[in-house]
Amino acid sequence: MTQELPVSSEGAPPVSVQVWGPGALFTRPELKVERVSYPMMTPTAAIGVLEAIFWKPEFDWRPVAIDVLNPIRQFTQRRNETIDLASVADAALRGRRVDTAENRTQRNSVCLRDVSYRIHAHVELREHATKKAAAYRDQFRRRVERGQCFHQPYLGTREFTAYFGMPDDRPAIAVDADLGVMLHGVRHPKKGDKSTVTFSWFTARLERGRLHVPRSGITSAGMGAL
Repeated sequence: MTQELPVSSEGAPPVSVQVWGPGALFTRPELKVERVSYPMMTPTAAIGVLEAIFWKPEFDWRPVAIDVLNPIRQFTQRRNETIDLASVADAALRGRRVDTAENRTQRNSVCLRDVSYRIHAHVELREHATKKAAAYRDQFRRRVERGQCFHQPYLGTREFTAYFGMPDDRPAIAVDADLGVMLHGVRHPKKGDKSTVTFSWFTARLERGRLHVPRSGITSAGMGAL
């Protein structure tokens, strides 16, 4: 299952986990008014699932491939939302309330139905790591076997809960498709850094139900090359 995937700098295959749920919404950032999902899980969403299961400041997750296990199906969802949000500090300390009737708006979302994915990812150590990557991979596998997580993972947005377990040998769907430009990563500035959040992208293609994720994406300044 992982024979075709790139190995780590130590020569180890990636760790794998299977996730599924009744719905998902991997929002395309270029569509801000109405939410529209990518046709499948993005690398950033995969990192969110992995970090919900196991995270340490000593390493980063780097997804290398995502298998699509269920046929891609969509559904639409319309709901009422408020456009006025109160911060926790305002609500707790100053008693600020939100008038939901006054600030209500209807928004439509295009979501995915009955999804299932197999995520393959490497552990990449940071400079201050005190253990070898193999130790973190073993901890991750044990947590998946036990069903342990720091918080319940979700599929794009928190309303779509993700369930997870050890990967099986179920084949990916037999589909080849160009998925267009997909979000690869989000870089947040470090503390004290006045730069803004930057996004990187890559040209996504599904081959026999598998999305291969390049090591790095192209930032907005280099989008002309896509």
